[in-house]
Amino acid sequence: MTPSIAALPMYDWPEVRAETDAQWSRIRGALRDAGIAAPEALTRDTGDLYDFWRRPDILFAQTCWGPMGDGLAEEVHVIGQPDYSDVEGGEGELYRSVVLMRSDALDGEQQGSMAPSIASLSEMIRGRRFAYNVPDSMSGYLALQADLGSLDLFPEQIATGGHRASIRVVAAGRADVCAIDCRSWALAQRHEPAAAGLVPVGWTSPRKGLPYITSRQTPPETLATMRAALLETGLIVS
Repeated sequence: MTPSIAALPMYDWPEVRAETDAQWSRIRGALRDAGIAAPEALTRDTGDLYDFWRRPDILFAQTCWGPMGDGLAEEVHVIGQPDYSDVEGGEGELYRSVVLMRSDALDGEQQGSMAPSIASLSEMIRGRRFAYNVPDSMSGYLALQADLGSLDLFPEQIATGGHRASIRVVAAGRADVCAIDCRSWALAQRHEPAAAGLVPVGWTSPRKGLPYITSRQTPPETLATMRAALLETGLIVS
């Protein structure tokens, strides 16, 4: 039996739930046109995402490559990669994280959206307090760690539980720097007042964005049909 629930939790901020529903409507339509019985509505009562992603009844969801590298990849199938080209820092299936600091903590010449060299960025943020969402987040932790070689340059690392929370912590002065994926940053610029006090000081290297996944219980023929339908309609790019 084909799994039967769907969720898009990664960018489903309260202010944009209508947009998330519209996104699901487009995906659902493409899947139904291909003969797949996609659910009418998204499941939002996901609870702990690390448990939710492993549910055998997931037809369609979105996750992060951090948890995928920690074992989730063995329990799900990747359907494909969404397109990040509509936001600064995104290009097709690839995305970057923006490195943010408070504007009042920087000299004017240090502000801007263009990424400095890794060496320059490292010196700029060395000795600062680092806020991050969770330690297995590719965008909030692992990407910056990989680019810098280590996060030991931060004397204090503060777990916040989410990108929006990291923005608020830095804006409030409880931390000095954070890394936020480019789509979350675009959302924050629209809907999070604390974002107004932050400025980009660099970007991480491009990496694959958050993949769409389905349960390991999804039959191979259904998985192939989903991929083909979403590629044909441009709802995934790879």
